[in-house]
Amino acid sequence: MIIISVVVTYLSYYFNIVYAVDLTLLSIAIIFPLVFTIRGSFRRREKALEHLSEFRSTLKTVKYFFMINPQLDDANKERVTGILHNINDMVLDHLGSKDRSMSSVDEIINEVYNFVLSHNDQIPRQIRDRVFRFMKNMHESIENLHAIHIHRTPISLKAYCKIFIYIFPCIYAPTIISNLGEFAPVWITYFVVILTEFILISLYNIQMHLEYPFDNVGVDDIDLDNFRIDR
Repeated sequence: MIIISVVVTYLSYYFNIVYAVDLTLLSIAIIFPLVFTIRGSFRRREKALEHLSEFRSTLKTVKYFFMINPQLDDANKERVTGILHNINDMVLDHLGSKDRSMSSVDEIINEVYNFVLSHNDQIPRQIRDRVFRFMKNMHESIENLHAIHIHRTPISLKAYCKIFIYIFPCIYAPTIISNLGEFAPVWITYFVVILTEFILISLYNIQMHLEYPFDNVGVDDIDLDNFRIDR
């Protein structure tokens, strides 16, 4: 974008392309949708943090229900603890990958249900009801995280912003030359055009990093290790 800004500004001076355009419409065409997508991406990140917190808390609660059951022996307690740890690891690993399939996660979650059924006589009804209630909350948090994982900001809106950011120097450079006047130093024009384009493309890149908070690429990505059962 810096190269495009320099080339367009040079061509504007070379061919004496100067005109005055009201930049209000351009700001509406670029800044408004860009800010809209950034706010949307930020909300996605905050929602992801809420669902991750709920996911970990429900796993811990379900684990406690099994641990306090005196009718389960130590071997079965270790088995169900291993299942819950596998659910935790597989969900977080899924979020950190580009895989869109949830089949393996669904299979490991079903093991909790199968465990409860196979030990129905050893798990009191009150504990079973509480386990399934919290498992419902865990299912909801996992599905919400999966939705954030596979769905992004509308592609058409991102493409619209990117196209206008690339077109912007072609309109902005001649307008800046006109506003500054022919006696203004040339370097000021280059500086203003490059700085403005740098700000726009930086905001666009920030939005790109925020909308997928699980890949550990951006500095503001979520540290998934903080949401493991044993952290």
